[in-house]
Amino acid sequence: MIATVDFKITKAKTSKLASLDVNNIPFGKYFTDHMFEANYQNGEWQTGEIKPYQPIMIDPSCAAIHYGQSIFEGIKAYKNEEGEAYIFRPEDNFKRFNISAERMEMPEVPEEIFMEGLKQLVKLDQDWIPNKPDHSLYIRPFMFATDEAIGVKPGLKYKFIIILSPTGPYYSAPMRIYVEEKYVRAVHGGVGYTKNAGNYGASMYATAEAKRKGYDQVLWTDAVEHKYVQECGTMNVFFIIGNKAITPPLEDTILAGVTRDSVIQLIRDMGMEVEERPLSIDEIMEAYKKNELKELFGTGTAATISMIKELSYRDTVMIFDTDNWAIAPEIGRKMNAIKEGKTEDKYGWMVKI
Repeated sequence: MIATVDFKITKAKTSKLASLDVNNIPFGKYFTDHMFEANYQNGEWQTGEIKPYQPIMIDPSCAAIHYGQSIFEGIKAYKNEEGEAYIFRPEDNFKRFNISAERMEMPEVPEEIFMEGLKQLVKLDQDWIPNKPDHSLYIRPFMFATDEAIGVKPGLKYKFIIILSPTGPYYSAPMRIYVEEKYVRAVHGGVGYTKNAGNYGASMYATAEAKRKGYDQVLWTDAVEHKYVQECGTMNVFFIIGNKAITPPLEDTILAGVTRDSVIQLIRDMGMEVEERPLSIDEIMEAYKKNELKELFGTGTAATISMIKELSYRDTVMIFDTDNWAIAPEIGRKMNAIKEGKTEDKYGWMVKI
């Protein structure tokens, strides 16, 4: 148990909630009335506070802008049928956040600041959680260096902030994916397993090229041989081949997805074997030719479960009839049932506010 912290709370004078169109909530466009902020300086964390959502004042020499010390997480809050607010597996995101902080030579955020700041902020703005299927309150904790100096070295000052954004489905339709062979997302010894901002900035050019070709996202391959699949731009990835679910193993080039871990557990609950192992694009193509590649889908906090209807590799386009799939839709239903309080949460994933 972590100690309850009495953060200073300054409430917004007026709420923006009345102006929100709950029937049209695109991802990441609207933000709630409040934010949480805590600062690190002189080698220690200062007491955080909750205040009205507002711009951040930074110096033009802010170290994060010039040298990239910036990390983040993605978490979601939901309402059950009784209107009670719950957060999905926030402790796992807290742990992963500090793994990113360590790799990026940033201070770890204490549990009482991260978890209590998150809980108290969501409690204050819980009316912003859309009470609709496939809708949620997206939670974005992030931290960046705030030193007012130019020089290639780890920062001495940092700002930790949490903001909230109501959202509908991230991908509303099955996706078309392009297998990337030229550009790379991560290499062994690098920072691919962290949620640092640079990973996403570096991926944008290849993703934009894929979108210009008519695809939604890329499926990254390893940096050495461009042979083994890793993850999609915003998701871990699963392949149902024969009677097994196969997903690339967690290495320092792949993000340890919280949704990925949840899906593995749910697949095993369904009686299906899960293999976490290297998977080559050649093996995938061979399974497709033999009609053994039954389903493929992505998993992530924003995307949850996103079915893939087309996978393009060189001159081969693999097409899938997602309307007749059974496994990915069932996983999605089971996941949503847990998040919405419609079935037993036997793994203790949901944290009540």
